[in-house]
Amino acid sequence: MDSHFFKNMEKKTGVNMKDVIDLANSLQGANFKDETTVRGVIKRVSQLAGKPVNQELEDKIVQSIVNDGKQLDFGTISNMINKK
Repeated sequence: MDSHFFKNMEKKTGVNMKDVIDLANSLQGANFKDETTVRGVIKRVSQLAGKPVNQELEDKIVQSIVNDGKQLDFGTISNMINKK
C-alpha cells in the first residue's frame, strides 16, 4: 500500500501502522476458537487503540467470537470496544 496512505491513517488514528500490520500478520493461522488466543488479540487491539477493555466487555467479545462464531477482525473488535 501507499506509504502516504499509512501516514494519513497514523495521523488520524494515532496508531502506528507498522504495529497494525505486525498484529495482522501474527493473526494469520491463529485459532480463533481458542479463548486464550482471542483474549490475547483483544488485549493487543485494546493497547494499540489506547482504549481499555474491562473484564465484562472482554468476556462479551470472547463469547461473541468463540461461541457464536462471529468473525474476528479489527472492525468487529473496534465496534464492540466503542459501544459502551
